[in-house]
Amino acid sequence: MPDATAIAVRDGVVAWLGSDDVGRAQFPDAEVTDLDGCFVAPAFVDSHVHVTATGLTLTGLDLRHATSRRHCLDLLAAYSRAHPDGVLWGHGWDESGWPDAEPPSTADVDAAVGAGRMAYLARIDVHSALASTALQHAAGVRSDAPLTADDHHRVRRIARDHLTAAQRTGARRAALDTAAARGIVAVHECAGPDIGGLEDWRELRDLQHGVEVVGYWGQQVSTAEQARELIAETGARGLAGDLFVDGALGSRTAWLHEPYADVPSDCAAPTGNTYLDVDMITAHLAACTEAGVTAGFHVIGDAAASAVVTALDAVVERVGSVAVARCGHRLEHLEMVTAEQAAKLGGWGVIASMQPAFDAVWGGADGMYAQRLGASRAARMNDFALLASQGVPLAFGSDAPVTDMDPWAAVRAATTHHTSGSAVSARAAFAAATRGAWRAGGVRDGVTGTLVPGAPASYAIWEADAFDVSAPADAVQRWSTDPRSRVPLLPRLDGPLPRCRQTVHRGAVLHG
Repeated sequence: MPDATAIAVRDGVVAWLGSDDVGRAQFPDAEVTDLDGCFVAPAFVDSHVHVTATGLTLTGLDLRHATSRRHCLDLLAAYSRAHPDGVLWGHGWDESGWPDAEPPSTADVDAAVGAGRMAYLARIDVHSALASTALQHAAGVRSDAPLTADDHHRVRRIARDHLTAAQRTGARRAALDTAAARGIVAVHECAGPDIGGLEDWRELRDLQHGVEVVGYWGQQVSTAEQARELIAETGARGLAGDLFVDGALGSRTAWLHEPYADVPSDCAAPTGNTYLDVDMITAHLAACTEAGVTAGFHVIGDAAASAVVTALDAVVERVGSVAVARCGHRLEHLEMVTAEQAAKLGGWGVIASMQPAFDAVWGGADGMYAQRLGASRAARMNDFALLASQGVPLAFGSDAPVTDMDPWAAVRAATTHHTSGSAVSARAAFAAATRGAWRAGGVRDGVTGTLVPGAPASYAIWEADAFDVSAPADAVQRWSTDPRSRVPLLPRLDGPLPRCRQTVHRGAVLHG
């Protein structure tokens, strides 16, 4: 920011923005900070995270970098030797990129961690997991293959119960500290009975940290009274987030119209898993709409998307589109959607909470999507442009720990989609990671997520190598807020990403 351009903050609110001497004269006693060539932008919001699980990955065993089955087991064994006590919690293995494409067996896990030790190792999408024999025995399950659905939830619950209070608190602080260090001032925690449990959510809600936590509770209800009671009990913003209609593509548990392209011949569910049917989805939406509560679902497969749209159609027919739109219902992931479905969702004001990094990690001709679905279906995944063109509000996040909380990488991923025509502009992507995510969280005052007088002073200061060359030539090297888009001039994202120097939320410094 050159010396001629300044932003003034008073009592946690943007008081003035400009470059004229008359404006500066309003603040004769102001403390002045020279940004030394850095730029200021509205802070990010991550619209989908799992804070404790993210922290456990940051402080524990991160298997996302394992390059083979053998490498995964070597990492596991080394970690077990270095941390011999308590339940072993790991995350991130992904066999789809390994040479043999085969996950470890239960016997492999037992050999790596030692007989009698509990070990829980979530797949990268957290919709299946490996578990040692000791943990499986404690959970009352037995399988040599990765566990899914109810069996997965059982072993995860037992593993979670064996974490100490210190482990849980340390993990949460690590996750929120990381968010602040990456220019994020608020996260949407997608909690629920089968994710972290009520105790985990209450502990997170009560944690004192500068990063704002907006909580959603993924539990199905059938009446408005149940919805009101559950909101009162949990203190959640809505009964949404990871309320699972289906699973994930990587674990072959997303609900599809047609079978998986690489489904094993002996698979009992070639089109994936269904956790909520149309009637249950409809009942939840109707109950939440009547109660004035935000509803939402985890939706990945095309059959899951069809079920949700069918249910929404029924509720709109019953109470009208205005009543539905007023609640700000949201769909997490929404990776497989048709043009007709997108048009309906846009007309009903349903928010799409999406993760651009999914395409960056799993898209393309050789990616996991193509392995699971075939090239044709995979090419239609995560169509941000389609949804935006139909008026569906977008909110971007990470689904951490599935992908990293790295908002600039998410913005870049949304602009460089593997499929031609599915990307959005950098400004649209930035808006979805700031204003759009605030809106998805229920903040609709028109200024939060921007830097204009009267807006909360929630911003980050960034070091960057160059600005977006698509901006006007005379504006490339200065920071300002475009009065039309209210999105700042953006740095170029085709090289090193911006580095966060400082993060501020409502005037309070969270990082730097």
